[in-house]
Amino acid sequence: MDCKATVTLGEFSRGGLTRGDVKACDHDFGCDAKYMPCGVLDEDTGQWHITFGGSAKTSDFLVDTLEACWYALPVHEQHATARLQLKMDNGPESSGVRTQFLHRMVQFADQIGKPIQLLYYPPYHSKYNPIERCWGILELHWNGTLLRDVDTMVAWAQSMRWKGRSPLIEVTHKEYLRGIILSKKAMGAVEARLERHPELPKWDILIHPAAPD
Repeated sequence: MDCKATVTLGEFSRGGLTRGDVKACDHDFGCDAKYMPCGVLDEDTGQWHITFGGSAKTSDFLVDTLEACWYALPVHEQHATARLQLKMDNGPESSGVRTQFLHRMVQFADQIGKPIQLLYYPPYHSKYNPIERCWGILELHWNGTLLRDVDTMVAWAQSMRWKGRSPLIEVTHKEYLRGIILSKKAMGAVEARLERHPELPKWDILIHPAAPD
């Protein structure tokens, strides 16, 4: 799971080459049409889920994207999954110490009744995350294209291929609040649900779902 750089929509140059005589602005003069892409890649099947968010890149945005990806799976795949293992960089919205992210992930584990293992790449090593290759292919795919509006952005994203499959695309305009932090008391309850690796406590975290009543 990973978020990528914000996509600015409009007649703006994003670098790259394209065929034909295309003119573009070389600066973003206060454009408000911007979308944050968040992706979840299933390494086993090669299926990639991308949510373009029009609000803010937050812990809640990441977890909502993950939930959408999970519920887009066929029911038999959900049942066949014994554990969710997530590989991600140690970004500020999803790090092993981000209280709201961990809080939401505990809730998600309880919701689906599956253990969730969070595995973080160390600084400057996120390039080894397989999803980074997907982002690179997307950049090459729409290289030089003027992403004038949401429809153009979505159409180009849907027309790329990763291991012969097109990504599943969603666009959300849900408003996300920044800076949500749990109190020490509330975080204590969350920490009680986390099994941190004794040698890598911030980099390897296992969340067990609550026992059914």
